[in-house]
Amino acid sequence: SNIIFAGQDKWSLDPRVDLVTKGQLEYSLRIQKVDVYDEGSYTCSIQTKQQPKTSQVYLIVQVPASIYKVSEDIVVNEGSNVTLSCLASGRPDPLITWRLLNPSAEPLDGEEYLDIMGIMRNQAGRYECKASNDVATPDVKYVNVVVNYPPTIKKTQSSETPVGRIGTLQCDATAVPNPEFEWYRDEKRLSNNQAINIQILGSTTILMIANVTEEDYGNYTCVASNRLGVQNASLFLYRGRKLQPLWAFL
Repeated sequence: SNIIFAGQDKWSLDPRVDLVTKGQLEYSLRIQKVDVYDEGSYTCSIQTKQQPKTSQVYLIVQVPASIYKVSEDIVVNEGSNVTLSCLASGRPDPLITWRLLNPSAEPLDGEEYLDIMGIMRNQAGRYECKASNDVATPDVKYVNVVVNYPPTIKKTQSSETPVGRIGTLQCDATAVPNPEFEWYRDEKRLSNNQAINIQILGSTTILMIANVTEEDYGNYTCVASNRLGVQNASLFLYRGRKLQPLWAFL
């Protein structure tokens, strides 16, 4: 043990420590900018004519939770095993919790390491790591996880169009990365020309056929692809009924 003060004489070289007195009966030891190394047992000893009287005080130093290392944002393929890490320090030892910030944001089973076996597309998103020990406001960090998966065509829209009108076929697909689209008539790949206009709007593609003729009716194929896979769907351009004028005799 080290003597800090003897009476009014300071033995410690630490400038953070000083003696505070209130009258002749009350003495306090003040430590400024306390550090974890200051933790321990402190003894106050009073010399009397009979025998010394001592009192001990144990100083516990608490430190707010602080996350010092967290996983970087990652991109993985669906079905992969993923481990996210979140390391924190503090006194007492902090409790680490995880949440996926989807609409429910329910707690996940994990502490310093969060293991996700066979990750699925609905597990993509922003993961929150929180470290708390009730000393101060919890420390929070985030990890963004992108899950790649092959295209799935969710919706198709065929068209019943009379001769001479504009025929519109629509194909919607989900994929990460975003899908690339192609249109086919039988085995022939279609491209933009005076009669055909192909539009791609994110995860949707639209095939527009201007001035439909008899030869345009039939089966069309929408193909959605990315580097993980391909899916196609059949759509049809039907012969629509011609609109007849309505005559009435009054």
